[in-house]
Order: sequence, then structure tokens, then C-alpha cells
Amino acid sequence: MAKKISILGSTGSIGTQSLDVAEKRGYEVKVLTAGSNAKLLEEQIRKWKPNYAALADEKAAKELRLAVADTDTKVLIGKEGVNECAAYEDTDVVINAIVGIAGLVPTLTAISKGKDIALANKETLVTGGALVMDEAKKMGVKILPVDSEHSAIFQCLEGMNKKDELKSIILTASGGPFFGKTREELKTVTLAQALKHPNWEMGAKITVDSATMMNKGLELIEAVWLFGVDPSMVDIVVHRESIIHSLIEYNDNSVIAQLGVPDMRIPIQYALTYPERYESPVKKLNLWEYSNLTFYKPDYETFRAINICREAITKGGLYPGVANGANEMANYLFRQGKIGFLDIADLVEKATEKTPIIENHTISDVLEADIMARETVKALI
Repeated sequence: MAKKISILGSTGSIGTQSLDVAEKRGYEVKVLTAGSNAKLLEEQIRKWKPNYAALADEKAAKELRLAVADTDTKVLIGKEGVNECAAYEDTDVVINAIVGIAGLVPTLTAISKGKDIALANKETLVTGGALVMDEAKKMGVKILPVDSEHSAIFQCLEGMNKKDELKSIILTASGGPFFGKTREELKTVTLAQALKHPNWEMGAKITVDSATMMNKGLELIEAVWLFGVDPSMVDIVVHRESIIHSLIEYNDNSVIAQLGVPDMRIPIQYALTYPERYESPVKKLNLWEYSNLTFYKPDYETFRAINICREAITKGGLYPGVANGANEMANYLFRQGKIGFLDIADLVEKATEKTPIIENHTISDVLEADIMARETVKALI
């Protein structure tokens, strides 16, 4: 029987590649959601014929509802509609490829329905890690990583017999488009320059996050929750070629790595087929095609976002959520041309200083802290 999947965020980079994998594997697509791209979602609805679809943008959703009135797909409206789609019962796996904290509530909703999660939305764990992992454990739900780095770690850990044999997790970072540049040189970089990632094709928000290396800081936080390790056990190495996707180090200093060409369809497919492996739509890795694989220590002084995130997860509570919310706003303001590139990390750091201390926080606390972080960033500029 064909696997049934839901894709939240189907019009983005991960979403469209997930559909490519689904087509090659012969999966049924039961649910599709997106933010505001009604045109592409309409094309996807006509091809995949899902039972339900939704757009977070209410105006676009109403237009889509009219556009596909001749189909059998029911179109839901707004964030509530996306969340209702996440709760759809007749599906085996929910791929969450939504960008930002908007993915948190749908993840929790899908988990509450007992659905396994193929997680590409790192902000789910950055902002609500304790809540999400507790609910997943309670419901017996698998959270399968789609980020290439976390999928690599997940695969490396599969052969481990005892958790106490693990010494460290090593996340690889491409270094983004500004690798090797000084803070002085970064003062005047443009959005166009920030969007020129050397290896990956991604959406604008995550590409800017890669340029600031905030993306690696968020992945550090995500790794802490996914693999149940202390923040001090997560190291980062800059690996420009993006062939080694991440590594683990054992207590005897042996290191295990996962390699592959830089194509997200490998981790997407493995999250959907786990624990089985099948022929991939991705080209074979021929190491002789790469003359060198290089490794560098991150420049933590220039790319301050990594250590801001490390400090946030070390403090715990609402600190990671505030860092994420502040970054989402600062990243947006940079893309709008309202602040400079270096202002992003500075604003995130200042916002985290205002983090409320709340014991045993709830989902409402997380969402309120996110709003506070965004407002703080706007007030600071």
C-alpha cells in the first residue's frame, strides 16, 4: 500500500523537493499547505489531487478556493486552516517544511494526532523543544530529521550501542557566501550578496540565516533537543564543499561521518522511508570529482550568531525562542533594506537580554515571548 503523506509548506524549496521524492516513491499526497503562493499551490493541487489544502494568507486562500472550485480538494483558510490540515487523520507522515515559528503549532497538532513528523522546520524545536519532545514521547511519535546535518547525525548514531559512548556531535557548516570576510568587510554587504549561497538553493530567509551563520546556531539548538545532548557536546566545523553533512565523535576519538552530494532529497527520502533505504533520485557521490575537502574553525567573533544561540540553549527556558523570534524579525528587516547585515546578530543579542524567566513554560508563553522579541527588535531600530 502506498504511503500517505501531508506536506506543510509545499511551495518552498523543501516542499517541492518532497513532492519530487513522493512522485518517485509513488506516495499519495493527502494534504498540501503553503504561506501565500496560490499560483504554485493551485498547480500542485491539480497534479496531486489532495483531500485538503490551505494557505496561511487569508486573501490568497480565498482566491485559491475559487480557482480550484472545479476540483475535489477542500481549501481551508488562514493559520487555523493550516493547523486543521496538520490534524488530518488519513496520513502516515507529516512533512513540516514551514518557515519559522509558524511551524510550531502545526507540529504539536500533528503529534497530538499520533502522526510521525519529518521535520524540516527547525524552529519547532528551537522555540518549543521541551514541549514538542515531551508530547512526542507521550504519543509514541517519531520525529525524523530532514535537515541534512541532523539527518547525517541521525544516520551516524544508528550504529551506536550505548549513548554514553558518544563524545560529541559535529555539525558541518558551509560558511555561507561571506566565509573569510572580516566584520569591517561585512558592514556594507548587500542582500543580493547574502543570497548567493555557494552550495544550496534555499529560500531567502534561510539563505540569509546561512550568511549570518544564525542557521548553524539554530541547528545547534535543534541538535540538543533531537539527540538529548548537552550544548557543550555540539561542535561546529566549516566545511566549504558540503559533502560531509555532519559527524559524531565516540569517546575513543573515533569519528563517523555521513557523506553525499549536496541535495536535500537524500534526507527527505530517508525521513519518509526510515528505517528502509531505497534507490535515490540523487546522483552518486564520486569522491574523485572533488580535489579537496576542506575544514576550518568557525570565526565566532565575526559570526556572533552561533555563540548567541549556544548561550541561549545553555540558559534554556524561553531564551532560544526569543533568539529565534528576534532573528526572524531582524532577518526580515535586513531583507527589506531597513538594517545592515551586522545589525542582525546585534539585535538578536539585545533582545535575548530581555527574555522573561518562566518556569515550566507553556505554548502560550512561547508565542508571547516570540511576539515580545519581535517588538523589541522593532523598538531597537
